[in-house]
Amino acid sequence: MKIGIATDHGGIELKQQLQKYLEEKGFSVKDFGAYEYDATDDFPDFVVPLARAVATGDVARGVAVCGSGVGASIAANKINGVRACLITETYSARQGVEHDDMNMICVGGRVIGIALAQELLDNFLGAEYQGLPRQLRRMGKVADLEK
Repeated sequence: MKIGIATDHGGIELKQQLQKYLEEKGFSVKDFGAYEYDATDDFPDFVVPLARAVATGDVARGVAVCGSGVGASIAANKINGVRACLITETYSARQGVEHDDMNMICVGGRVIGIALAQELLDNFLGAEYQGLPRQLRRMGKVADLEK
């Protein structure tokens, strides 16, 4: 599975740790930046290209990091076809994919540590959309909002 990853200055260290973790687990990782700390950079400059890659299928799923994860989530969800959420616990990391077809996870580089972030990614990437009739109906209603 090809995973995209992006951050701004608020999550540079966590992004680097997560990228290494994913590569060690055998994932192909496409890095959308930031590549170094720059206190003046802006999360949309990195998160939006990642979200577009998720929407087009260039990457299967996306991992966005910013200081809190909130800005990354807001920006990502402006792109049609992206279903991104700020995730802070493992149940939602898995259930968001299984029930809501979440294709992008957002985390806060200033609010969670590497051990929790790894668990979140394991749950997010280990889950598959169930596509049950009720879920398809619900996600169809959400997709209609993008038209």
